[in-house]
Amino acid sequence: MSARFSILVSFSLCIWLVTVCAAQQQTPVAKPTAAAAAPSAGLPQLTDALFKNLKARWIGPAVMGGRVSDIAIDPRNPFVFYVALGHGGIFKTNDNGVTFQPIFDKQPVLSIGAIAVAPSDSDVIWVGTGEANDRNSSDWGDGVYRSTDGGDTWQNVGLNESRAIARIAVDPKKPEVAYVAAMGNLWKEGGGRGVFKTSG
Repeated sequence: MSARFSILVSFSLCIWLVTVCAAQQQTPVAKPTAAAAAPSAGLPQLTDALFKNLKARWIGPAVMGGRVSDIAIDPRNPFVFYVALGHGGIFKTNDNGVTFQPIFDKQPVLSIGAIAVAPSDSDVIWVGTGEANDRNSSDWGDGVYRSTDGGDTWQNVGLNESRAIARIAVDPKKPEVAYVAAMGNLWKEGGGRGVFKTSG
């Protein structure tokens, strides 16, 4: 008996809902009157004068330069760390983030996928170019870079065809040995795709 009652109530609600919706669709929409279309007295009107002092600013999306792809902390000093940007290079802070300085601006690519500081020598920094978080706005990288002076100078050390580096891990005892996870070209053999270990 209760199943029949539930079906009957459900069916009645459906009929009622269809009737209400059909009635609302047939109600004519009122056209705006001249009084409603006229601007209200006392309200400011949108004119060029209201916007003359506003300055345009870039808010994206385009390449979204503020995307952080990785962070590496100096193992000797936690107030020193590096911020790698998906499209903006690398910034270093010596004062726990109060100020930042760009340290990768002189390189041919600013898309960074990974950064790692050697645990046994924090002057040795490894950087993988090309952001691996695939987006239509990411640039390809041109391999792996290494600095032996805390980011003052950089040298490209290989995997130039890798396009994007997802992760770098540095051997805890040997700063010259790094493991690199590279995306490479998906449409051809080789091209720097896979996990690599430096020969150092």
